[in-house]
Amino acid sequence: MPLGLYISVPFCRTKCSYCNFASGVFSQKVFARYVDRVCEEMRQAPGTAAVMGGHFEPAIDSIYLGGGTPTILPGEDLQRLFAAIRQQFSIAPDAEISVECAPGSLDERMLGTLARCGVNRVSLGVQSMVDGEAAAVGRQHKRATVLEDIAHLRAAGIHNINLDLIAGLPHQTPASWTISLDEVIASGVPHASVYMLEVDEDSRLGRELMAGGIRYHAHFVPNEDAIADFYVEACRRLNVAGIAQYEISNFARPGAVSRHNLKYWTRQPYLGFGVDAHSMLEASADAYTLLRAHPMRSRPGDTPGDNGGNRPCDVSQANVEAVRFSTSDSLEEFLAGAALKKMPVSWAEAREEAFFLGLRLNRGVDLRTIALRFGLPAELEDTVAHLCADGLLERAGSNIRLTDNGRLLSNEVFQRFLACDTAARM
Repeated sequence: MPLGLYISVPFCRTKCSYCNFASGVFSQKVFARYVDRVCEEMRQAPGTAAVMGGHFEPAIDSIYLGGGTPTILPGEDLQRLFAAIRQQFSIAPDAEISVECAPGSLDERMLGTLARCGVNRVSLGVQSMVDGEAAAVGRQHKRATVLEDIAHLRAAGIHNINLDLIAGLPHQTPASWTISLDEVIASGVPHASVYMLEVDEDSRLGRELMAGGIRYHAHFVPNEDAIADFYVEACRRLNVAGIAQYEISNFARPGAVSRHNLKYWTRQPYLGFGVDAHSMLEASADAYTLLRAHPMRSRPGDTPGDNGGNRPCDVSQANVEAVRFSTSDSLEEFLAGAALKKMPVSWAEAREEAFFLGLRLNRGVDLRTIALRFGLPAELEDTVAHLCADGLLERAGSNIRLTDNGRLLSNEVFQRFLACDTAARM
């Protein structure tokens, strides 16, 4: 099966207050060094996959540059990244090649670079089409900037465009949210993403909200009920406009779904390069190598293995379905060559992933397919029945999917599957 490639570019002109990604403002002096390191990672990919215990496949059908702001890189560095990809991998003729861009970063020179690199899809981190809301969280663009970028992309031949929105930004009201939705619909873009504001310790705004403070306009953040209402209204309006919801946070016109992101939700293999980049590969036949490379399974008396991990212990060769691994989320550690974090995925864990990733999609998951591949304990059947009775899932034959209310409470639904599958293994 062809791989998807994800390349992290963790550089930004400014750090938005809501952002909880491993990105930041760094000196341009580090850009070339970073690209060198990522290119070297790609050259080592076959060997890395072998050491991790995963099956390497040189064919790829999707590429995604995220961040951060990939278009902050000089054009020559972007071209070096794509040259390295083409040297190490075989790109399908119809591959989806996406780049995340901050509005205002697409001048004529950058548009030419994207065209030379073969980019055919661009995701603009808009977040709000109301200038005051965007400014309150540190975004540097205005509504007019977004519309100009869309026009310039289309003139350059790139029509597959996504616009990101966030429900729950400071100062957001039902009226201002309607403005953002109206503008996205009127723009005619084929794809939109709508995320509810995440409140956690990984963003400045999140920390301020948790502390009850007022910095970063935290006291103007809408309450949870209002944010949920914004999300529901976005689902309604976008669906009516023909931008149909196909995943909890994603909406597309016919033929414009994100093929790369579908790999994550349907557990197709992918490789990630750069800071805080994650990979998932099918397990190779040699699970022993995989387990020796896993640093998390330590027990008293264990001694380190050759690959920095520990001796194989409680997971047998036949019980490894896939392998996940990731890079450091620190730029300094990544540049210094920090070891990868590795984790084998057992068949039971893979079944859990099939549920909580697959249920993100509006089409849901097929219980018959899961049962054939992973088995389906009676406890999981009972959980499905209870979630249907609670109005969080709906079932048609062997297919289950989240209801509208289930999407709002999706984390609770996923947690119940995880708890049930854990109990079934005990």
